[in-house]
Amino acid sequence: MTAKIMLFREQFSPHEQEIYHSDNFTVTSFKYASGIEALKITNSRGYVTLLPYYGQMIWDAVFDGHNLKMDNMFSQPRRGENIVDTYGCFAFHSGLRRNGCPSPEDDHVLHGEMPCAEMDNAWLVIEGDQLALTGSVEYVKGFGDHYCAQPLVRLTAGSAQFDIEMNVTNLASIPMPLQYMCHMNYTYIPGATFRQNLPGSALKLRETVPGHVNPTPQWLQYTQQLRERPTGLTELNEPEFYDPEIVFFADDLSQYVDKAEFFMLAPQGHRFVTRFSTAQFNYGTRWILYNGDQKVAAFILPATCRPEGYLAAKEKGTLQMLSPGETRHFSVTTGVV
Repeated sequence: MTAKIMLFREQFSPHEQEIYHSDNFTVTSFKYASGIEALKITNSRGYVTLLPYYGQMIWDAVFDGHNLKMDNMFSQPRRGENIVDTYGCFAFHSGLRRNGCPSPEDDHVLHGEMPCAEMDNAWLVIEGDQLALTGSVEYVKGFGDHYCAQPLVRLTAGSAQFDIEMNVTNLASIPMPLQYMCHMNYTYIPGATFRQNLPGSALKLRETVPGHVNPTPQWLQYTQQLRERPTGLTELNEPEFYDPEIVFFADDLSQYVDKAEFFMLAPQGHRFVTRFSTAQFNYGTRWILYNGDQKVAAFILPATCRPEGYLAAKEKGTLQMLSPGETRHFSVTTGVV
């Protein structure tokens, strides 16, 4: 049996309110001082804090005592039109018409319109030993694209791993471009190592330097050394060189595996994992940054193309198109092993 519980903005206030409880889950609503509504879903292993009406971001994720998200400068989510206005979440939906770092010739903001989208509806879905938050938003522009996006985050009873999903349907009478990345900003763990079920050589150091990166002589020298390493960067043991960011791209993942698995192994013994279908996500990005304000080890960001902006994907022939009436589904499983 499947149960659906609609959510309403009136359920959210500065005071926490328990809106659902069972043997497996507790769901609590509240509102940050910034006025942004939040929903905390807890199982026996931990919790996620979600923003049901603000792009359905995953603001916090804590399981088995491990905080999954990056160190950042934001004590709470903040209203904005661009993800950099509130860059403190564990995960956001990047895209959907445009994605990644725009070139000077691109006309889109960093990571597109979906991260800070004002959702039209939000509801809970309870089925067996699983509980999910989902919702929908309609994007429509006169003389432009028209689609419906339905993100979802699903927890399973007794599990420290969870699913992040996205359904996007083209409601227009003409094809629309589709660029999507499941952007998970994982915590930086000193001494952690990376593993995956495909060759390490599949991850290539980014050759381009986007506009938001200001290279230093030390960084340029270090990246040249990385290019000459057969294994690239497999361990987080040189933080002094991770500012500006270090980025690797993995292309055409389906040539290696049908189901990709990427791991970050902590010296303390715990492991983080991300799994996804390479038929859905044929590209991946590894993003590492370490400075006084932000520390992140996004060991894999599954995507439909490289995050170099709309025009770059169009030029390289990796831009996907969604036919009129077509729905595309994406699913990622991530969390603590």
